[in-house]
Amino acid sequence: MMAELHKRRHEFRDRNLPPEGASSGRDTSGDTSSVFLKLLAAAFYGVSSFIIVVVNKSVLTSYRFPSSTCVGIGQMLATIVVLRTGKMLGIVSFPDMDLSIPRKMFPLPLLFVGNQISGLFGTQRLNLPMFTVLRRFSIFFTMVFEGLLLKKSFSTSVKITVFTMIFGAFIAASADLAFDFEGYIFIMLNNVLTAASGAYMKQKLDSKDLGKYGLLYYNSLIMIFPTVAHAHYTGDLQTGLQYDGWSDQLFVVQFVLSCVMGFVLMYSIMLCTQYNSALTTSIVGCIKNILVTYIGMMFGGDYIFTWTNFIGLNISIAGSLVYSYITFTQEQTSKKIKK
Repeated sequence: MMAELHKRRHEFRDRNLPPEGASSGRDTSGDTSSVFLKLLAAAFYGVSSFIIVVVNKSVLTSYRFPSSTCVGIGQMLATIVVLRTGKMLGIVSFPDMDLSIPRKMFPLPLLFVGNQISGLFGTQRLNLPMFTVLRRFSIFFTMVFEGLLLKKSFSTSVKITVFTMIFGAFIAASADLAFDFEGYIFIMLNNVLTAASGAYMKQKLDSKDLGKYGLLYYNSLIMIFPTVAHAHYTGDLQTGLQYDGWSDQLFVVQFVLSCVMGFVLMYSIMLCTQYNSALTTSIVGCIKNILVTYIGMMFGGDYIFTWTNFIGLNISIAGSLVYSYITFTQEQTSKKIKK
């Protein structure tokens, strides 16, 4: 009797099971959608990052706009307006301002504004190939800060490829006929601040006190007032407002685009990291920098060719390609182990 009852239960359960392969079809559809979102987020970051470098270079070098600080203020203002409008429309959400916000944010606002301004100064003073190659030092500094703050370790192969990138950058710099000492100082400061900002950003995001939109909004809100005051004190604000090119509609369009793209870039970084990983974001950044390097050689207008400089650039590029491959394969291996 009991055996007959068990047999009937199995028959009923088997009758209600979906046909073989039906669930796998849904899983395949879900995987395809997930892969599409990952690729879209990565492409969005790559395109945004490329556009802002080119537009900033055009505004600060081609049009000779005299104040990179004013561009930074414009980018902060655009971030505040876009996120505040988004919150009012219910598109995004983040905590309201209170006295605990500055404590929760520190030291991110200082790193944020320093990173932004030093990057703009570096863009203004350096040709695009040298700018992108020297930016690879940020990977080295990121490794240092992640080791100190997040107790993260790196494989020997990754360390070797990072050393290759830096070695190529040194060779390129030794024969840079357009050498600008201040530009080099600003871009190295930008590398340190980028690395520190990334490590602290990860800490703040993990704590989930403010969320990604809150971090973006309050970074800009806290620092825009002292930045405007400093620009007024140094005369940068007046210099920017008195610039002769404001009557040029094409310049105004590019200036506004630069301001808006400052926010779009930060948003695309967070999207790429959310749908992929911080590692994928850094790989996309490396590939974008390779494209910017070669485009800057051909169309930048301020690159002076020498064989030593060209060879150094390509050594650094080769190192970044190998770095991207190694870090990507290591990520895939770790995912398989977890499964």
